[in-house]
Amino acid sequence: MTAQNFQILNAEKHQQLGVITTYSPQLGDSVMYSPTFPMEFRDIQSCYPIFFCKDPDSGQFYPAALFGLEKGENLFLTDSGWDASYIPMMVRRHPFLIGFQNDESYPEGKKPVVSIDLDHPRVSNVGGEILFSENGGSSDYLKQSMVLLESIHQGHEQNKVLIEMLLEHSLLEEFAVEVTLRDGSLKRLSGFYTIAEENLYALSGDVLGALNEKGFLQAIFMAVASLSRLRPLVEKKTVIIS
Repeated sequence: MTAQNFQILNAEKHQQLGVITTYSPQLGDSVMYSPTFPMEFRDIQSCYPIFFCKDPDSGQFYPAALFGLEKGENLFLTDSGWDASYIPMMVRRHPFLIGFQNDESYPEGKKPVVSIDLDHPRVSNVGGEILFSENGGSSDYLKQSMVLLESIHQGHEQNKVLIEMLLEHSLLEEFAVEVTLRDGSLKRLSGFYTIAEENLYALSGDVLGALNEKGFLQAIFMAVASLSRLRPLVEKKTVIIS
């Protein structure tokens, strides 16, 4: 992982920058998992297992799409790029991030602004997708990235409510699986959480209705269904589940 050097995006200051949009280990894509959001669970579950992680610093839970079985491993990376029909929003957003400036005219006195990590390997001075036109206007690529960042911002808010409801109804449980490599060695996938199905199926109609009203019931069942993607992921590593 490279160091981060975020600056608020500025047409005059960053006129000559481009962003490389291919995927490779050299561009920072060798990651085991990425945060995801209920709004994209339909697409995520068609490609990746969905688990839940617990931030060691904040103690907060968040959903994640799993790409590999150990740190720094992405089994979807190939010589020709990312081998999946859908790439999570939090992967596609690089090297951008929503930052905030003090502005009393905005809620909580904070104005959202687009920031760019100048130290990210996707940032280039010699190629890639341009950010600004010659007259300083935003390129189509930058406009699309801004829409993506707005969706991510909404996704973070959605995750907060989802996690609150999952915890309130004891719908998260720790998950671990042992994987046997072809050489006979064992690898244990642990530190993740998944939907507690027994508790889910015991919920009352009122609780199920509340989850559905918030738009989370379908997402929860998609997270459950996504576990079927674990075996194909394991097969990518040419191993078998013990």
